[in-house]
Formats: sequence, structure tokens, C-alpha cells
Amino acid sequence: MCADKIDNDAPVMQKIRIEYRWGDLDEAAVPDDPFLLFGEWFNTAVYDNLHEPNGMTLATATPDGRPSARIVLLKGYDADGFVFFTNYHSRKGQEITTNGHAALVFWWGPHERQVRIEGSIAPISAAESDAYFLSRPRGSQLGAWISPQSQPIPNRATLEQREYAVRDEYGVDRPVPRPSHWGGYRVVPERIEFWQGRPSRLHDRFLYTRAAVHHEWQRTRLAP
Repeated sequence: MCADKIDNDAPVMQKIRIEYRWGDLDEAAVPDDPFLLFGEWFNTAVYDNLHEPNGMTLATATPDGRPSARIVLLKGYDADGFVFFTNYHSRKGQEITTNGHAALVFWWGPHERQVRIEGSIAPISAAESDAYFLSRPRGSQLGAWISPQSQPIPNRATLEQREYAVRDEYGVDRPVPRPSHWGGYRVVPERIEFWQGRPSRLHDRFLYTRAAVHHEWQRTRLAP
């Protein structure tokens, strides 16, 4: 049955083709600092009202290199790296603790653009996590206490019971403190690649690399 399904679906998938023509990326338009180009692309995605422009794939791995990936939301970036927030006890949090390397991928489909980022990852300071937590909607603050992220639960009712208990504890106006198990991580990039789709799959790719934080970036054009 599985083989039949693959045979039936394969012709459909093989016919899905899009010719990329939205833009190009040449040497004259590529700055020495990759964060300048990232900011330009990100701001364009925001201005054009793309869905969740800060959504990014985060890939982590176990100590023996078994990868896992999921979508998270970028909540800040600067020359020091890219920041997101999560439960430290989640699967990604556990993998970050045991393997301090991660990769990010942004995909802005309507613009036919992709950004790939690889580097080290570590928690941000408690003060930074506190400041962001205070900016969250109250429901999101409570959610950080409600969900034992990535842990098995018997049913939806269990989660709802936890929600009732937490909401009862903090009421409607009591300040919600940041849980010690929740906070931010920063991916400090060692490699940043910009990919712009082009016709005939002859895409434009530029790779930035650096040996250490705050060192100068080296830029290379890659074959598609």
C-alpha cells in the first residue's frame, strides 16, 4: 500500500515546478557586513507583509549528531547573533545543552529568498530574558508556566487543568514572573549564506564566514 501511494503521488510532485524570477543578487549589491543584507531582506519581508516573516527553522542535534528541526520565531538580532525564546527543558533546550551548535533557515517564499545561518548557541542573560518576558502578552506569560514543553501528557484535559490552576494562582492582575525554565538563546553565527532564486535553477548564493566573533567576514560566491 505504501509503495502504491508513492507511485501515485510521484508524478504529481515531479510536475511541481516554479521558475524563480523575483530578483537577483550580484556583487555590486552585496555589502561586506552580512547583517546589513539580512536587515534589508528582513525589512522587505516585513514591509511586504509576508506571513510570519520572523519564522525560522531551528536545527539542533544530540551529542552523537542526530538532528531535529522545528520552526521558532526570531525575536531580535544584532552583530552578536540571532535570539529566540523557549522552554529550557524542551527537546531543543536539552539538545542545546549537550551540543552547543545550531543552524537557522529563513525562507521568504514570495521573494524567492533563503538565508542559512550556522554557529554556536548559548543562553542569553537572565536580564535579557526578563525584559522580553515582561513585554509578552499575559496569556503568553501564563503559557510559559502552563506547558511542560516536549514532555508527554495523557490528554488535552491535563493541559487545560494546568491552565485553570495557573490562571487561578495569578488571577487577572497579579504580575507573572518569568519561570526559571524559560528564556532566550542566541545563535552566534560563523556562517551566513544568502540565496536568491534565479531562472533555470542558476541561483545566486553568497556565503559569509568568520573565524571568531567580531572578526571580519569573508565573502564568497557559491555555485547554485
